[in-house]
Amino acid sequence: MPASRRFPLLLIGAFLALYLVWGSTYLAIRIGVESWPPLLMAGVRFIIAGSLLYGFLRWRGVPAPTWPQWRAAGMIGFLLLSCGNGGVTVAEHAGVASGVAALAVATVPLFTLLFGLFFGHRTTRLEWAGIAMGLVGIGLLNLGSNLQASPLGAALIIFAAASWAFGSIWSRNLPLPPGPMASAAEMLVGGAALLIGSALSGERMTQMPTAAGWGALMYLVFFGSILAFSAYMYLLKHVRPAAATSYAYVNPVVAVLLGMAFAGEQIGAEECLAMAVIIGAVVLIGLPQWRKPAVAAPAPTPEARLQSE
Repeated sequence: MPASRRFPLLLIGAFLALYLVWGSTYLAIRIGVESWPPLLMAGVRFIIAGSLLYGFLRWRGVPAPTWPQWRAAGMIGFLLLSCGNGGVTVAEHAGVASGVAALAVATVPLFTLLFGLFFGHRTTRLEWAGIAMGLVGIGLLNLGSNLQASPLGAALIIFAAASWAFGSIWSRNLPLPPGPMASAAEMLVGGAALLIGSALSGERMTQMPTAAGWGALMYLVFFGSILAFSAYMYLLKHVRPAAATSYAYVNPVVAVLLGMAFAGEQIGAEECLAMAVIIGAVVLIGLPQWRKPAVAAPAPTPEARLQSE
């Protein structure tokens, strides 16, 4: 079989988009919050991305969500985007390094397994070992100087990861709109909630964002939300679900390297060890999925696409 058929360029491009783009969004958030209030930036980001995606889908003839679907999408959008992504954005504004934020968010698979127990999901011994290993990694991460210097940021990051995991599990039992329309509805409702939170918290624009601030926002809208999401949906149709979700242990490495190269971030020995432990834990959790046939593996929910945005 020709190499071009075994390794199609589109497939390679989709993986690169998932690994590099989603890994780079943490640095983009770090740059953006230097000139944008955090909740305002996150809200504007998802309102724009959601509006563009919703308009495109309606133009293509996709039906508008029903009221029960809007309500379900609103609850999931609030958990994933308002609490999850909003928590990451505020944490980075509070001083948490982008690489450390990405590493903490990589614990989402651990929380997903734990919350899955409440919904009757069975957990294998290998997955339990991954959970235990991941908890050790979280402990090591909190020993590092980065999170110790910002206790509020540390709490927000863990809260964001837990909110994302719970929302992802709960979404399987809710009547969400089919396909990408669920993403559009979640971004619109989650973005609106973030803007309300921005107003209630007293956030104000003291000056116009810099060129870098505008560039970071546009990057998050078009690359972090729209491009990476399209790549993720393509991979779900052409590779095993475990392969499509392998960004969970690639993104932190990308984010750490970019933060050190372009933002002057310093990662201590404890945090480097925590990165190795947490990534190892996520690999352990993913192994049972790799060993199942593709048709039998549980497909990730569409909401999982926005974890690193």
